Amino acid sequence: KRIDKNQYMTIHFTYEKSKVIQALRYHFITRPELRIMIIVVNVFALLTAALAYFKVVGLMAFFLGSVLWFLLMISVWFFLPGVIYRRNTTFKDHFDMSFEETGFSLGNERGSRNWSWQKLSTFLESPHFFHLYFDSRTFFLVPKSGFRSIDEVFELRQLLKEKIKKR
Repeated sequence: KRIDKNQYMTIHFTYEKSKVIQALRYHFITRPELRIMIIVVNVFALLTAALAYFKVVGLMAFFLGSVLWFLLMISVWFFLPGVIYRRNTTFKDHFDMSFEETGFSLGNERGSRNWSWQKLSTFLESPHFFHLYFDSRTFFLVPKSGFRSIDEVFELRQLLKEKIKKR
């Protein structure tokens, strides 16, 4: 339930590594440039497989297509999320986050910061998080596990739809 007219709710959370890794994968897979690259590499691999089967090209072309596909999938699925998780100390902190009519605030033991809803360009919902995007590359993960109930998750979803556009 909404606390009062100006303040919606406050949540408290820490991050779980496995869920953050999954959210980072979700972020990468939803990037248009990465989707295009995956499609191109898949088409190349399938084309070289068909051409190798009909002996138009040698097996080396098929092997190269397969290696490219494996490298791309390994980098997107394991390498990139792991590197980002290890480099970002944010994922090891405990946070308090408040959502209000005019914006939202985020704080931890070192300080806090407020943002208006206009600072967000969009949001995305994944299974365990709300991804709040400031621009196409800068975002903040809000874990659904920080909410007291499914009703609060629903309420934040409605607030985000009201205040910012969804991808």
